[in-house]
Amino acid sequence: MPGHYQITQISKILGAKNSIRHEIEIGHLLTDSRKISKAETTLFFALNGTRNGHDFIPELYAAGVFNFVVKDDYQIPPEMIDANFLWVKEVLSALQKLAAYHRQQFDYDVVAITGSNGKTVVKEWLYQLLSPDKNVVRSPKSYNSQTGVALSLWQMDAQHELAIIEAGISVPGEMEKLENMIKPAIGVLTHFAAAHDEGFSSRNQKLQEKLKLFKNVNCLIYNEDPVPLTVQNDLHGLKTFTISKKSPEAGLFVFSEENASGKTRVNAVFRGEKLAFTIPFADEASVENALLCCGTLLALGISPNIISRRIALLNPVSMRLELKNGLNNCSVIDDSYNSDINSLEIALNFLDLQKQHPKKTLILSDIYQTGLKSEVLYQQVAELTRQKNVDNLIGVGPEISKNQMLFLTPEKQFFPDTESLLKKIHKLHFRDETILLKGSRLFEFEKISRVLSQKTHETVLEINLNALQNNLNHYKSILQPGVKLMAMVKAFSYGSGSFEIAGILQFNKVDYLAVAYADEGVSLRKAGITLPIMVLNPEVSAFQELFDYQLEPEIYSFSLLEKYAVFITGKSADKFPVHLKIDTGMHRLGFEFEETAQLCLVLQNHPQLQVKSVFSHLAGSGSAEHDEFTWQQFNTFQNTCALLQTSLGHPFIRHISNTSAISRWPEMQLGMVRLGIGLYGIDSAENPGKKLLQPVAALKTSISQLKKVKAGETVGYSRNDRMEKDGVIATVRIGYADGYLRIFGNGNGKMLIKNKLVPTIGHISMDMCMLDVSEIEVNEEDEVIVFNENLRIETLADQADTIPYEILTNISQRVKRVYFYE
Repeated sequence: MPGHYQITQISKILGAKNSIRHEIEIGHLLTDSRKISKAETTLFFALNGTRNGHDFIPELYAAGVFNFVVKDDYQIPPEMIDANFLWVKEVLSALQKLAAYHRQQFDYDVVAITGSNGKTVVKEWLYQLLSPDKNVVRSPKSYNSQTGVALSLWQMDAQHELAIIEAGISVPGEMEKLENMIKPAIGVLTHFAAAHDEGFSSRNQKLQEKLKLFKNVNCLIYNEDPVPLTVQNDLHGLKTFTISKKSPEAGLFVFSEENASGKTRVNAVFRGEKLAFTIPFADEASVENALLCCGTLLALGISPNIISRRIALLNPVSMRLELKNGLNNCSVIDDSYNSDINSLEIALNFLDLQKQHPKKTLILSDIYQTGLKSEVLYQQVAELTRQKNVDNLIGVGPEISKNQMLFLTPEKQFFPDTESLLKKIHKLHFRDETILLKGSRLFEFEKISRVLSQKTHETVLEINLNALQNNLNHYKSILQPGVKLMAMVKAFSYGSGSFEIAGILQFNKVDYLAVAYADEGVSLRKAGITLPIMVLNPEVSAFQELFDYQLEPEIYSFSLLEKYAVFITGKSADKFPVHLKIDTGMHRLGFEFEETAQLCLVLQNHPQLQVKSVFSHLAGSGSAEHDEFTWQQFNTFQNTCALLQTSLGHPFIRHISNTSAISRWPEMQLGMVRLGIGLYGIDSAENPGKKLLQPVAALKTSISQLKKVKAGETVGYSRNDRMEKDGVIATVRIGYADGYLRIFGNGNGKMLIKNKLVPTIGHISMDMCMLDVSEIEVNEEDEVIVFNENLRIETLADQADTIPYEILTNISQRVKRVYFYE
């Protein structure tokens, strides 16, 4: 258990003036009023941050907190005269003073970690690597600030044998305060880079500030390669253990690395002896962090053989929990990759903050590597579930099952393993509850997350596939003979769907599809789409997916071209298709005309790449005011293509026309056109009088509640809008989290109910908004049209001073898509 001190003892430690009405043993320190753990033994520090902590004292007092550290000018409200108050000059300094005192009660080693990047990963990996030998306490999550370090140190206890504390700074002067609290015996300096540069006069000043953490350590472990020699000279007074890929004099000299199958085989020298081990990652950052952990263990005297075994088992570090929409109107908090008592408390705090459902469920696995006896550990867990008002506990694993009698939640069930739970999960009838998944990685709770995270939503986007087919046929009808058509299905097909849209396009024999990222193309391939697919934003990390799923990348820079050529060479592939992007004036991505000669030479050196098409992007093809510039772009593109054609010696498809250019610029159709938002019935170049295009999408919701509101009363957050006369408002099930923009609030937006336009009133909320329906007869659950063929999406775009693209692509994935095809 963390520190326990009598309130009078804490007052003496802080040198505080006090008003102590009753003696109490303090076990919990609190700086965030939303995260009360055990009110009766909590001491609240009223810090001044973005909000003044003193403002929350009445709220905390009402919640049962009776112990406060406050600034020396704070006046006790009369109704709180029975509470304990400690007055100090600076509240943060008092918190740090108490943490420093508590840390000094223990003589085991403290490992302190700082750097620019990788601090939390290194801390978590060191915990994983050292826990089999010692009872280790570590900073929760990324608790590395002036406040976070103090709260981390408070977790230290006599039963621990080692502490790992993460420290971060953003301005000069902060590290000395952290060092005074932590008093580390061992220092670890992680990757040094640009993070938080803005708080310092120079990069060197930032490094010098960080090194102040290590001024009294017994040993400092760091990667010497990126650290300036002048700084290394400053460290000569310290015992250091260095890692290097350049210097054989380093404590751990890495002389070779081999990457294969997502792993890195490392060959190194330590104390004149060769050693080899495998890091289960291939990216540069992970390898650097793992080597730093390896060096730390070597410096601590852990044998190379043990290190080799443990390093190979390192798990990825998930540094954040995720809140998702679940089935049956549930919310799912996914923290399914690590589990210990400290991170459990943090996750339970987050669960406790969720108010959208009356019921709270915790699915929890066995907790490993605590150093506590099983009964003691699960007694603490049971107490946490009681404090955080968990209604339903589902335990997974033999240890938690063995201690099930300790849990007094209203509902509880236990399973020996994850597979046993999955077999019965559909019989548990989760509904209208918030579910926290908290599991050790070995339990593979991601399987549970996938089952629970199905999406449902009463607000619906209806997609008329017949209208889409009509629009496709319209554009086909105005193409020159032989011109191919590429359909843009990026961004979830402009918010309309994925394989559902691609399937109808494939059925109607378009020539190509285009997606933004490789994962979109992979999804289409898995859904049975066999059309050629161009990927507009290929990432190096996705090259394997491009190759495996026969996706064709857009190449827009020499760097990307070289990297992809090397990758394809490694696959022994021949004539793999690529698409060259030319920048003719959009100035977003692409090769410049002046780079064409160099591009030709590079392509000649990489015959394994087949240029399938060359294309560019028109910046203003739908607007007459930009016609001269459009012609300029077209001419530049043609000249570039001519040079490439001569150099390559084989034909390729040329395309520059987007939706608006297909009709406005028939001479620019060339070998292929790219049809985007026109598929969905929107084209700025369309003749409004002809109405040849049909709207594809209709966004519909419903009324959840009707309210009578008197004249002068305000509606919504901030009280920005009020009723001009007695009337009725309808609360409808759509908000800005669904994609209905906040700018539509306060009468700027209108919706259709029973074919009548009604205005919004008040701000748009996250999940709902209000309409003034005083002039029409409506009922709860009536259908509400956000846009359709009568209230066009272009009208909404005008109301929001934006473009239809933004309206469509902003529609949230939680909005259910329903497809119609006759």
